[in-house]
Amino acid sequence: MKAGTGRHSSPASRPARAGLIAALAGSLVTLAGGAGIIAGNWHDRGAYVAGPAGRVAVPHGQVAAAPDAEQDVQVPRPAFLVIPAIGVRTPLIRLGTTMQGTLQVPSTTSVAGWYTASPRPGAIGSSIIAGHVDSYLGPGIFFRLHLLRPGDRVYVGRANGTIAVFKVTEVEKYLKAEFPAEAVYGPEPYPGLRLITCGGVFDYDTGSYLSNIVVYADEISPSSAHATGTQAGSAVIHR
Repeated sequence: MKAGTGRHSSPASRPARAGLIAALAGSLVTLAGGAGIIAGNWHDRGAYVAGPAGRVAVPHGQVAAAPDAEQDVQVPRPAFLVIPAIGVRTPLIRLGTTMQGTLQVPSTTSVAGWYTASPRPGAIGSSIIAGHVDSYLGPGIFFRLHLLRPGDRVYVGRANGTIAVFKVTEVEKYLKAEFPAEAVYGPEPYPGLRLITCGGVFDYDTGSYLSNIVVYADEISPSSAHATGTQAGSAVIHR
């Protein structure tokens, strides 16, 4: 479903952090702001081409079960992210909030980060992971994020050795001026994951992209995860 049409939350679930959400909507993951390193766009100037990704091993480990919404479960902190379909394997750094009330961005394009003001991946709610799309040096960690498709698997390794497995449900591109902050950051009654980067047209006047790519994913059960080969050695990348 499209964000804004099916991803609603009740008024009671919109606490004082709405102000933070509003601030994030304008500048969250412009991924140029703090670091000032976004400079290329493969659609418009042909600087980089999203060719075949490399082979990435599906992580080994015990697949974690999703917590019950009625239970207060402390989920282990995230340690790394693996997305075999687009050749991504990265440690997860911690991202906080800037003095301007916006999401911090990774200081390098080679890693992604978990936003610590959001739930840990696998906990109830919308967990946020952000990464750069590119820089003047070349593609970033989320360069191929827009190539994900519903059904693709996303793996988050956690500090206790367990793996939270998510299934992509939708991939959306939003103009930053129309970023649906409540749909992306708002609370959910299940363990959800949001992967965010920049995309669309690159504006040379402002030095940033005009849109964000948002991947929505939901945690799946251990039985579903094992059925798709979570314990397999590697995945062949076709995109």
